[in-house]
Amino acid sequence: MLDPGSDVGLYVHWPYCSRICPYCDFNVVRDRGRGEEQAGLVEAILADLRAQAMLAGPRRLASIFFGGGTPSLMAPEAVARIVETARGLFPPRGEIEVSLEANPTDAESSRFAALAEAGINRLSMGVQALDDDSLRFLGRDHSAAEARRAVGLAGQAFSRLSIDLIYARPDQTPDDWAAELRTALDMGFEHVSPYQLTIEPTTAFGRAFARGRLTPPDEDRAAALYETTQDVLQAAGFDAYEVSNHARGVAARSSHNLHVWRGGDYLGLGPGAHGRLTLDGTRTATVAHRRIADYVAGVGAGTPWAEREGLDAVGAAEERLLLGLRTVEGAPVALLAHLGLSPAAGATADLIADGFLTVEDGRLVATPAGRPVLDGVLKALLT
Repeated sequence: MLDPGSDVGLYVHWPYCSRICPYCDFNVVRDRGRGEEQAGLVEAILADLRAQAMLAGPRRLASIFFGGGTPSLMAPEAVARIVETARGLFPPRGEIEVSLEANPTDAESSRFAALAEAGINRLSMGVQALDDDSLRFLGRDHSAAEARRAVGLAGQAFSRLSIDLIYARPDQTPDDWAAELRTALDMGFEHVSPYQLTIEPTTAFGRAFARGRLTPPDEDRAAALYETTQDVLQAAGFDAYEVSNHARGVAARSSHNLHVWRGGDYLGLGPGAHGRLTLDGTRTATVAHRRIADYVAGVGAGTPWAEREGLDAVGAAEERLLLGLRTVEGAPVALLAHLGLSPAAGATADLIADGFLTVEDGRLVATPAGRPVLDGVLKALLT
């Protein structure tokens, strides 16, 4: 396991989407007619990057992740400028992961070669489902056939390929989901992020649920679908190295996400982007202005962040524990002392005795029984 040390990652948020999916509660806007605004946003992201590099001081670059939104809609030239600037400000120690999220439409697939030329070496593709009825329900603007074509093209352009899938859709059965997963596994990717459909109140799905027009699977069905996910992917050689991330071997794991989960520093660039920086010895949480115009104006005025909070020892330890327990690596047992906890007593000891947590090589780790109910485990641990 690698220590993130003083290396710094970059998260770049590109908020534009061709359409807003009904389950999405991210900071996104429609892509239409915003060419001038987008050009200004690229310049603001570059200026923000330079300013935060001055604050961070000399560091090495750990990774870059372009998220959104749909960053595959970015001009490849803009992607190349950001990657090149980041490498100049934070010289990497060697080859690093540069990830970008994409949708598998034919239009975006045609840009894969240019994005690879711009410096992207890992693509994370929002496939979400492999039948057209489910894709329409999820509000996606691609077909199952387009998804298959896009995965094939991405495999030729990028050395690393991941796909996202959404399960626990209404009326979905474990047998249906197992068949869909096995079909997906034939597509040749090395990393998959299967996410359980979450109904957020502010989304179109949230409003439909409130009106009684959408009924997600009940708790027992959702648990069965989760177990199906683990069984099918494990049998295919994918290890669940994080609650919602499975990789075919250690090399296929997302190094950017691991850097974040291990407590590494990272810059948040773009509207609404979150960051974590150690400034003057204090772990500092940052959140950029959410509105595009506010972010661009804030960068110009030297105030890109809507929020900046220095975390005390307790806050920093809680965050490390929350992130670390999501992974098979867990979190250092030493963090418990900052929280007034001990593996030998109280809630921690109870959770260990009940088989939800274990201690391995000085680290507190969620067991296979604890990971499906991690929210409850963390509540018991930290309340």
